Amino acid sequence: MAVFETPLAELLLRLGVELGFRSVLVEPDPTRLLGPPKPHGDQFVADLAAAGLDDHTDVVLTDHHRPEIGDVLRAALAADTRWIGIVGNPKHEGPHVAALRNLGVPDREIARVHRPIGLNIGSRTPAEIALATLAGLIADRNGRPGGFTF
Repeated sequence: MAVFETPLAELLLRLGVELGFRSVLVEPDPTRLLGPPKPHGDQFVADLAAAGLDDHTDVVLTDHHRPEIGDVLRAALAADTRWIGIVGNPKHEGPHVAALRNLGVPDREIARVHRPIGLNIGSRTPAEIALATLAGLIADRNGRPGGFTF
């Protein structure tokens, strides 16, 4: 599940379908759509409640500057999703931490949110980040460390 329509979300959805993921785009703000909805997978929805979250769901927030990140992450955490991540530079604390604390989310729950996302391959472009993210999710689902450690 990609949250927030961005170039990264577009690539996650497109590549995710090819890799067997059921892809869902969640965009809570219709004024931010990059054009007509272009889901490459199963669904396009306006909120997480409509997405059918469960313990098999991976949620990736593709923008860390949106004011909705706290509410979206709190909903994903409450739904007991399998994996939750948000893009961002690992060199400093992400804005999601303060947003979740302001909503009263306990630190043990905040720690479930992965940041950065994906395998450490030095990703810079949306395509590289999407590739690293999907590879990391596949490795995690298969109980593998990722990278070249076997």
